[in-house]
Amino acid sequence: MADDDLKAEVDRLRAENERLKGQRTRGVSLKVSEKGGVSVYGLGRFPVTLYKEQWTRLLDMADDIRAFIRENDGKLKAKPE
Repeated sequence: MADDDLKAEVDRLRAENERLKGQRTRGVSLKVSEKGGVSVYGLGRFPVTLYKEQWTRLLDMADDIRAFIRENDGKLKAKPE
């Protein structure tokens, strides 16, 4: 490859890299998985995927989970932003 071609390819890859980095900061999103579950993206490195019955049970426990977090606040770690 000529120097001009290499420089153009490096520039293209840098631009694509910046675009992909920007996608990570777009927040939380939902998607239907291949097996029919609900996947939540953006909470961590990997998506959280549960079937709708599992999500319903978990969401029904929302008040209990919040109370548990409050009660155990001193023991729990928070990920730095």
